[in-house]
Amino acid sequence: MSDRLSRRNLLQQTAAMGALAAFGATACKEKTPPLACTDTSALSPADLQIRTVLAYVDTSMEPGKTCSGCQQFLPAAPNACGACKVVKGPINPGGNCKSFVAKTT
Repeated sequence: MSDRLSRRNLLQQTAAMGALAAFGATACKEKTPPLACTDTSALSPADLQIRTVLAYVDTSMEPGKTCSGCQQFLPAAPNACGACKVVKGPINPGGNCKSFVAKTT
């Protein structure tokens, strides 16, 4: 048997190594935990009441209506809770409430 690789074997091994490299890169990627903006321990009872009445949720169930797309939202650093002009406390950019007003461009 010859010690040389045939072109077919070389291409098969190259393809296999490429697939392993791609799989390894995605498998080893660190996953960031979902952003939770639910710590309301510093809020007054009145602020908590407003948060409840306006039905703030940490994750919007309405497509296209997220806090990050609202005029009232005050963004913070990436992957951090923001603030709101109406609802007090930490606000998730992916959250929603009844006071949603779409940003104008």
